[in-house]
Amino acid sequence: MSTIRIGIADDNRELVSLIEEHLDSQPNMEVGFTAHNGKSCIKQLEETEVDVLLLDVIMPYLDGMAVLDAIQSSETLSDLRVIMLTAFGQESVMSQAAENGASYFMLKPFEMEQLKIQIEQAMKDHQKGRQPAVSPAEKLITERVKDIGVPPHIKGYAYLKKAIELGLEDPAKLNSVTKVLYPSVAESFGTTPPRVERAIRHAIEVTWNRGDSERLSHLFGYDAVHLKNKPTNSEFIAMVTDQIAQEFGNQKY
Repeated sequence: MSTIRIGIADDNRELVSLIEEHLDSQPNMEVGFTAHNGKSCIKQLEETEVDVLLLDVIMPYLDGMAVLDAIQSSETLSDLRVIMLTAFGQESVMSQAAENGASYFMLKPFEMEQLKIQIEQAMKDHQKGRQPAVSPAEKLITERVKDIGVPPHIKGYAYLKKAIELGLEDPAKLNSVTKVLYPSVAESFGTTPPRVERAIRHAIEVTWNRGDSERLSHLFGYDAVHLKNKPTNSEFIAMVTDQIAQEFGNQKY
């Protein structure tokens, strides 16, 4: 594997030093620059080529959202992989960041090893140059998962999206969630099937408790939020997958 070059932008200087020390100790990683405010981050991005940017949401001068806007408007930076760092799980901010191109979210405090895994995941199937355009299926999956109300900052959000994607590609996997689907999702994210299962369960519970009753009722065909028994992971994944498949009709994914 070629060396992954990483930029770090966070106003917490102690945290930046810890991250830099840990990543520089990895055989396949190298910190290209560090910045402590959004304005400096943009300047560094213009001068130093990196593959992944670790970007804090709240910073002086320009915040993380402003940096994301600058990245999206730049032809040379539009394929940069961005991992947002935040101490707050504010759903509206995370949703906006996802729409503006953030790849992943890390809630502080986080384990350095988990950050390493997220960086490697962000680079998986990604070579130098522009990332292939998002497929219509992937775009629709993201829209529907957000519509249902799954918070984009929790781990189960990404796992659910991947499970639905795999279900669309091979519906047979939906018939063997524990033995086939969870391991497939886990392999994609460098984690374990039990963690995938727990994260998806948590995402469903959060969605059920906070979700839009009208949207949930439309999806599941009954007054969903007033039913005490939440759908199982497999039921939830299958229902959302089926709805997306119907929207696509007989198109290839």
